[in-house]
Amino acid sequence: MATLDFKLFDGDNHYYEAEDAFTRHMDRRMQQRCMQWAEVNGRKNLLVAGKVNRFIPNPTFDPVAKPGCLDDYYQGKNEGGASIKEAFGDLEPIRPEYRDRDARIRVMDEQGVEGALFFPTLGVGMEEALYPDGEAIHAAFKAFNRWLDEDWGFAYQERIFSAPYLSLVDLDEAIAELEWVLSRDARVIVMRSAPVRTASGNRSPADPYYDPFWARVNEAGITVAYHGGDAGYGRYLEDWGEGGEVQSFKVTPMKSLCGSSRSPFDMMAALICHGVFHRFPNVRVASIEMGSHWVFWLIQSFQRTYGMDPGSFQEDPLETFKRHVTISPFHEDNVDGLKELMGTDRLLMGSDWPHAEGLPLPSDYIRELKNFQSDEIRAVMRDNGLALVQRRPV
Repeated sequence: MATLDFKLFDGDNHYYEAEDAFTRHMDRRMQQRCMQWAEVNGRKNLLVAGKVNRFIPNPTFDPVAKPGCLDDYYQGKNEGGASIKEAFGDLEPIRPEYRDRDARIRVMDEQGVEGALFFPTLGVGMEEALYPDGEAIHAAFKAFNRWLDEDWGFAYQERIFSAPYLSLVDLDEAIAELEWVLSRDARVIVMRSAPVRTASGNRSPADPYYDPFWARVNEAGITVAYHGGDAGYGRYLEDWGEGGEVQSFKVTPMKSLCGSSRSPFDMMAALICHGVFHRFPNVRVASIEMGSHWVFWLIQSFQRTYGMDPGSFQEDPLETFKRHVTISPFHEDNVDGLKELMGTDRLLMGSDWPHAEGLPLPSDYIRELKNFQSDEIRAVMRDNGLALVQRRPV
């Protein structure tokens, strides 16, 4: 474990959902339209909207992969050419700290982690699975958020900052849920980086129609995180003959190249081009577990578009981006190049612990910052994350 002279703040931690995460508080009238468990061919399967869901290969998470076992694989150090299944190695029984917040606090103490943002593992793939049933989407995540508050809390001991999941498929429901999580001291919410898909058509999340939601976010000063998951981009890849279903760890080269970068690029472009940050200047967002390759492409696109038509923007879109958006790059990304583009005030370390594709230990992120000064390292690995969980009301 790397030795630091401060306790770090991790911008990307995860729990493994309890089996009743979506069902414990589910309205019984909605169960068949939302989540259920069923035995299929002798194996426990999660049914979502009446279909076996394959977003996570083993949604019971027992057994589960060891933290960081795919680190070398994602660093591009797979010299032996092992398959991703081989790279996983042996699975192990689920550990208490993956599902119990007090056990997790003890592990955080051992790891030198003062605080962390906590995100779903299974939950980030469920909104797309429930589409187009907007009522089911809100029922499912209303139940999920109450489980999350009960088992993890939204600001437990001012160290575990769990992000409740919100959807905009119904504006009134989204505002009501936002009010509830704010009343429970949530510091960050998580949404998916995708257009809002409804039965009546699609909209940008930054469409003025959603201004009542953004106005409340702006007033409360809560952070909006966009976390990697199933953003629905499989339907675009389906046009290239790749198939539309998203399954974790089952990607073709085409999906790997196109799927992971397109979603955050489009999301941040929409927020800026559709003006949400100028209508609501207190809104701040964070891009989590979506890498940073797309940032270089987005900035280049902003520069070209602004150069051709500056009158379409209230200011240089790059300045808007740098003021409102925090990026958590993958540990295998070009972090030095990102620093040159963004500075260090909007960079956030994220270990993805305890996921297989993350780091074995959160402090291992220090290896990516070898060209950073000590004050820059502290900003990326502590101060910037702490700032995101401080409410900044208007």
